[in-house]
Amino acid sequence: MTRPEPVFEAPWHAQLFALTVHLNEAGRFDWPDWAARFSATLAEHGLARELNGGDDYFAAWLETLEALLAEKGWAEATAVAEMRDAWEAAYLRTPHGDPVTLDG
Repeated sequence: MTRPEPVFEAPWHAQLFALTVHLNEAGRFDWPDWAARFSATLAEHGLARELNGGDDYFAAWLETLEALLAEKGWAEATAVAEMRDAWEAAYLRTPHGDPVTLDG
């Protein structure tokens, strides 16, 4: 018996998707609005081609979600940038295979 391929290429893709679905289900935005915003982001980056669901696709997804959060006042752009920088620094200092944490 073969194992099915994962739906997402990377854990952060799945986490980002789940967060977006959760915000939608919590009534923070409606899905047609989300789809229009995401489509605009893809078009802005020239990603009108068929994507394989990889990093380019989810980077655009993340950009769309960050913009939505900032527009709605749920997360300031500077706070999002600071958190992204903190996670990047934590990732870079974490040995391969160890969990990434922000606590130093």
